Amino acid sequence: MTVVGPFGLSVRDQALEADVQAGLAAVEEGLLEATKSEVPFITEAAQHLVRAGGKRFRPLLVMLTAQFGDPYAPGVVPSAVVVELTHLATLYHDDVMDEAAVRRGVPSANTRWGNSVAVLTGDFLFARASHILADLGPEAVRVQAEAFERLVTGQILETAGPSDGRDPVEHYLDVLAGKTGSLVAVSCRFGAMMSGADESVVDVLTQYGERLGVAFQLADDVLDIASDSHESGKTPGTDLREGIPTMPVLRLRERVARLGLAEDVALCELLDSDLTDDARHAEALAALRVHPALEQARRDTVRFAEEARAALVPLRECDAKAALTELCDAVVHRAG
Repeated sequence: MTVVGPFGLSVRDQALEADVQAGLAAVEEGLLEATKSEVPFITEAAQHLVRAGGKRFRPLLVMLTAQFGDPYAPGVVPSAVVVELTHLATLYHDDVMDEAAVRRGVPSANTRWGNSVAVLTGDFLFARASHILADLGPEAVRVQAEAFERLVTGQILETAGPSDGRDPVEHYLDVLAGKTGSLVAVSCRFGAMMSGADESVVDVLTQYGERLGVAFQLADDVLDIASDSHESGKTPGTDLREGIPTMPVLRLRERVARLGLAEDVALCELLDSDLTDDARHAEALAALRVHPALEQARRDTVRFAEEARAALVPLRECDAKAALTELCDAVVHRAG
């Protein structure tokens, strides 16, 4: 049994291990090649997050889902590069919107070069992803375009907030399905599609990716509260400081509406105060870390991970299916 990939994924089959490792190495080369420019400064900015590392969660999914067809098909690695470039581009933009100081354990691009350079670098990465995508055919372009539309829509919905009368938790799950689920689903879709897997298999793996993506983001929500910067690679409580309501905070507000406990009301008032103040921010973070709302958010993570696992049931038993199933456990473990 060998450990590969971003979460210490155990791969029992040597051939599968070799395919995944070779694929991820090729993706890494592809990322460095795709982020080169004739202008050295652009290369430096574009490769800033590539060289900082990262889990490469989406390329891993491309490699695993390609096992349901021909994993050596020519479109597999380029499609993995496309989804990771798209993901990296969104990180540059997210850090500007969140005014984040740290990403993947290094200063964020906006901290290092300013907001304008960070936004334009994200745009550069989108352009490079589109260039690669054009060689993968019109269906791949359509799939990516639809996912990108969903991703942007999710971001806008998050910024706008729930409409009057809308359950904030349901609204937030729609946000996550767009912001994160869409691109994780495309990762699984591309792996299966580019490998020539049957359409029914492509559909199953797409559904799996959608649910796993939501679980993955919910786990990130928990980590943002529960972890320190060494574990997560970014500043804890960033969303909290910016007043962005993630699942632990939404579950707290839901509990206040249901039970009205004085200590919960007081915590909500603290969260509504100016959390750019370091002392208030630290107090809010400490209170949420021991609050039942955080445990409820963990249960939400488990629920979506279990839905992802259930989506895999129609697939034939194989080492790739076992690895995808284990990823469900790995995502939950991150939030444990």
